[in-house]
Amino acid sequence: YNVNVRITLSLLQNIKSDKVFTGEVIYKLEGPGVDQDPKNLFEIDDKTGWIRSMMPLDREKYRSFTLKAFALSPSGERLENPSTIEILVLDQNDNRPKFSQKEFAGAVAEFSVPGTSVMSVTATDADDPTTDNAMLSYSIIGQESIPPLRINKTMFGINNETGAIYTRDVGIDWEVVKGFRLKVLVADMSGMGLTSEAHAIINVNDINNNRPRFSPDQYIMSAVENKVGFVIGWVNATDKDEPGTGNWQAKYTITKGDSSGNFDIHTDPGTNQGILSVIKALDFESQTEHTLTLTVENVNPLSIKAPNDPMSIATVVVNVANENEAPRFNKDPIEIVVPESVAPGTLLASNIAYDPDNAKLRYDIPRDPEGWLIIDAETGEIKARRSFSVRSPHVKNNIYTAVIRVTDTDSGGISTTASLVISLRETNDFPPQLFPLMGTVCSEAGRGTPGLVLTAVDEDLAPHAEPFTFDLSGITPSFPLDFLSPETHAMLHPLVELETGEYVVTVLVTDSGSPSLTASAQVNVSVCSCGKDSDCKSESAAVTSNQVGVSFIALLVVMASIALLLMLLLLAVAVGNCRRHHMKKGQGLLVGESDDDIRDNVLNYDEQGGGEEDENAFNIDLLRNPADVGPLPASFYPPVTGIPRGNQPLRRDYPDNLPSPSYPRKPPADPTDIEDFINDGLEVADHDPNVPPYDTALIYDYEGDGSLAGSLSSIASASSDGDQDYDYLNDWGPRFKKLANMYDPR
Repeated sequence: YNVNVRITLSLLQNIKSDKVFTGEVIYKLEGPGVDQDPKNLFEIDDKTGWIRSMMPLDREKYRSFTLKAFALSPSGERLENPSTIEILVLDQNDNRPKFSQKEFAGAVAEFSVPGTSVMSVTATDADDPTTDNAMLSYSIIGQESIPPLRINKTMFGINNETGAIYTRDVGIDWEVVKGFRLKVLVADMSGMGLTSEAHAIINVNDINNNRPRFSPDQYIMSAVENKVGFVIGWVNATDKDEPGTGNWQAKYTITKGDSSGNFDIHTDPGTNQGILSVIKALDFESQTEHTLTLTVENVNPLSIKAPNDPMSIATVVVNVANENEAPRFNKDPIEIVVPESVAPGTLLASNIAYDPDNAKLRYDIPRDPEGWLIIDAETGEIKARRSFSVRSPHVKNNIYTAVIRVTDTDSGGISTTASLVISLRETNDFPPQLFPLMGTVCSEAGRGTPGLVLTAVDEDLAPHAEPFTFDLSGITPSFPLDFLSPETHAMLHPLVELETGEYVVTVLVTDSGSPSLTASAQVNVSVCSCGKDSDCKSESAAVTSNQVGVSFIALLVVMASIALLLMLLLLAVAVGNCRRHHMKKGQGLLVGESDDDIRDNVLNYDEQGGGEEDENAFNIDLLRNPADVGPLPASFYPPVTGIPRGNQPLRRDYPDNLPSPSYPRKPPADPTDIEDFINDGLEVADHDPNVPPYDTALIYDYEGDGSLAGSLSSIASASSDGDQDYDYLNDWGPRFKKLANMYDPR
């Protein structure tokens, strides 16, 4: 059976089993609060069946318990099915209501109407919500204005059930009061039980219900002409609305007096002042004073609750200060268009500049690369000094640029420059020039035979150059003119068969200029007989050339002249060599019966004198026939350091160990004839029998030791005389046999 128990006493309920009349019954209790958590809250008397609580219960922790009761025999046998016992814990008002926060915050706009919702406060109670123990009631028990004592009447009410706070009266003005501090009370038992308190802070929000006002509304400022981007003054405006918000921030406007846009005004975000500045240069000469009308309003639009006051207006008088201004050009750049062949002295431009201060001006041209211009220093009139040319390196795309400078004569002499851009119009200044002026054509008549191709060049540019018109001057029936390319080329060829020879044809060529220019030229035409392949057969005829026109005869003359010059050069070199190697006395050993010196046909060495270190080869230049000239020259036998005298080859025509004559080691001072000096040395050498026949130069003058030049010899230069085999000289012919007999074979 189920038992609902409301806890009022320690003894909760007594249970009885029907088996108690038949024997002894023992009662047991199980479940939460007994043998399950939370344990030891309840117990049962096993003899009587009374259930009692062991300690006070808290409904906020355990609202109910469900237990099972058992009836057992002394032996522990169940006598009946277990019974379910439900224990409900009854609530008592033992918990105060609690606000969700100690201080609540809200806001309300100024001039809000009564009944405007402001904010809500909330509280909770831990008691049973189904009982009056948790039935809450709200109330406002205190009100304080911020700043204090500004408003004494009750401005707010609260819904006692929901805690919603609302306005009760009118007159909330941000300019008077910035907020309120309310003390709120909550009580359970419908306001009769336990209580708690909290605070509600209500801020008053400003609305834009005040227009900004100028203070003062009259200003006088000054500005210097011709300067921009500088501040000339500040204007002030006041606003009763909350600073730092859009209801307070001012926006200034210039409504009158600035039709040219010379001024600008903007707001300083920190001070809310209007900053007036010049953004376009002022001109003292045109206006000395500007009167500006300013208005001011807020960034945020004005509230409908604001008074209907007019917009605030201020007047600013700006006085313009004069200063010495630079001259000004009427146009920059100054652009003019003239023909390139403009006559010197032609007026190109005038009235180009003025001075704002009406000062006298002085003009000059600091940059005129070609010197084509001249300017009047007082009037500024620009004239052409001489004709222009589009072929100048300073003309780009037919544009010539110069710089004009103007300076006022006031104190300081301020200058201004401008570019003078001259567009040159091409004119027909040069007649076309025909070329080539000579060439070759075939004598056979007919348009199929090759002719002389003519063209022309013109120093002018388009449209004063090609196309060209070609024409034959006078009556020249033998040479018609065909146009290969109607614009640039024409062909000259015989109309009838002509005799071979030279002809002169006058050709007129005209350009396409306006007016056109014509030039005449005489073309030298060589007429030759051509074969089937249209080539000239005669060597005397000119070489066919359609563009160059150079005759074959002229080419032969040029080639013959070059060949003659080369021959003269070779002859001069040969004569010089012969004179250098010519012997003053008699004929050479190798000459024999012939008057020609054949030594250069063998091998020519260009001896240079002292410093030669190759002393191991023959000096063919000074070999002599001992039968004709006596002893060999001393150049065959110079002293050689390090070579023993006994190892040297001996001459058969002189006995050994004869004294050597004295050699001239240095020439006389400033010799007038080097040949005489050389012959003197040769005379001494002819009588010196003791030197070996080494190939070495005569020492005509001492130049020093240690020459870096290598040997030019090719006859056994790398071997000593003891290793030489002179038998090969017998194979060179009769003339060299004499040379072979002079040495003992080793």
